[in-house]
Amino acid sequence: MEKISSSTRPGWQDYSESLIVHFRHGESLRQKAQGCLAVDLNQRQLCDLELLLNRACYPLSGYLDRADYESVLDSMRLCDGTPWPIPLCLDLDEKTALALTSGQLLALNDQEGFLLALLTVRDIWQPDKKREAMQVYGTDDGSRHPGVQQLFSQVGPWYVSGTLEGLHLPVHYDFKELRLSPADTHRQFALNGWRQVIGFHTEEYLHCAHREMVLHAAREAGANIFLQPVVSLGQYGNLDHYTHVRCYQQIAHKFPRNMVLVGLLPMANRWAGPREALWHAIIKRNHGCTHFIVADDHGDPFASPNGGEQPLFYPRHAAQELVRRFAPETGIAMIPLVRMVYVEDKAQYVPESQVTGGMQVKEISSGELKRRLEHDLEIPGWFSYPEVVAELKRAYPPRSKQGFTIFISGLSGSGKSTLARVLLIKFLEMRARPVTLLDGDIVRKNLSSELNFSHAHRNLNIIRIGFVASEITKNGGIAICAPIAPYEESRQANRELISRCGGYIEVYMATPLEVCEQRDRKGLYAKARAGKVQGFTGVSDPYVPPSNPELTIDTTTMTPAEAAQEVLLYLEEQGYLR
Repeated sequence: MEKISSSTRPGWQDYSESLIVHFRHGESLRQKAQGCLAVDLNQRQLCDLELLLNRACYPLSGYLDRADYESVLDSMRLCDGTPWPIPLCLDLDEKTALALTSGQLLALNDQEGFLLALLTVRDIWQPDKKREAMQVYGTDDGSRHPGVQQLFSQVGPWYVSGTLEGLHLPVHYDFKELRLSPADTHRQFALNGWRQVIGFHTEEYLHCAHREMVLHAAREAGANIFLQPVVSLGQYGNLDHYTHVRCYQQIAHKFPRNMVLVGLLPMANRWAGPREALWHAIIKRNHGCTHFIVADDHGDPFASPNGGEQPLFYPRHAAQELVRRFAPETGIAMIPLVRMVYVEDKAQYVPESQVTGGMQVKEISSGELKRRLEHDLEIPGWFSYPEVVAELKRAYPPRSKQGFTIFISGLSGSGKSTLARVLLIKFLEMRARPVTLLDGDIVRKNLSSELNFSHAHRNLNIIRIGFVASEITKNGGIAICAPIAPYEESRQANRELISRCGGYIEVYMATPLEVCEQRDRKGLYAKARAGKVQGFTGVSDPYVPPSNPELTIDTTTMTPAEAAQEVLLYLEEQGYLR
């Protein structure tokens, strides 16, 4: 067991002194903010700011200056030698950055324009993002690594450093009792008499195996447990966030009494592998933990919640080795996560390393769990607790009770609107869910009347349809969408958005162009051929067929009733209809 000297760990006062100014000084700070340049922070930046203000990122008192930034890239240390693995700078667009000078005040607001902090600007520079990617992530290929892709596409091109004076932490209305700062956790640990505390960082749903893993680590360290799950970005509209937290609260009750404290961590992940694990370790140390549980794939963008054998980006165990190497300096000991598996013969969980050839191991993957929830199948008690399963079922009802979207795409005259109207009647007859028809012409008139037919505006029109459909789906209804939707990018964006809320069934109307022209009751194809209508899909503007639709229907020789029957049979097969 690694022993960490108490002399390497900052004192209580370092955490209790947050960067939030005293109330009486706050008014003068607000006056100083008047008239100075201000920026509204995005969700990622708000997470970083909160961790800086509440001292979870001690010893930082603001954003890294250029010298510290370069030192962190090269050595995972600040210029004074203090371990720090992740660049933490305020990123801005070029126009805002060039309007700043060293010594100037910059007001930092939340997304509603509410003032949170003042930054006294120090350095302003344009970083070499490729160098940052190579040093932090080990690659500059955004197609291979989501952290690199985020760095290149979502992080602003200019960095600003400086010290912070905070007025308020970002406002949270959800689970306030679980929003524990380092000062809160130090105080709670002291009140409980906890001298040894092991931190567990998680983003996944926790089940019986995870409880056994954490208890195994706690026994090894002789410690109590601080369960600190990461809360999602943009959580307020994300039902998954609330289900996650409810499940964490339920799993905490399954540990021995007074052994576990749960606190939420507002963190924007970088997926930087070993560097990410070291960052998490320092944050746990700042919250008062003496030990930190580290998985062999901790921080890897392709880590599996079930410890699968799919290829990882970083070498297995690299995160554990880095946290262990820095432990004497960071003041927090590394405890490896020991994977536990359920052995049917013993009717209990045992360490995976103790499984012998004659033992019968049972497991349920994340995909299998999702399938069982969707089809209302049994989830055995050895896998998860009834209270956790009840929370999951409340958030993820079986498909027969979920909302879903039928997104019908195809050329004008392919039969989209007719199929949509037939399906509308069929669903209304069933009376099982509320139904809404979002036909292309109706949406253009009522939702997108100001848009033209440029490539960008066509995509925007489809994105608007997708947003409305997602709200209908999220609330248990059926959305039937029937636009032309000629481009794959907007269709894929809708698939990604709506699939998080419920079912998404893409129907490609593959009726040939010549058949569509023969059905042209409005004479639009003739006008397009004569050059009287510009940008007409199928004539002077392309239609890109869907890459992977759930159904492909050609109505050349098929009646509307037959086409609708194909859709209904598919829905029944997939469990959406009973």
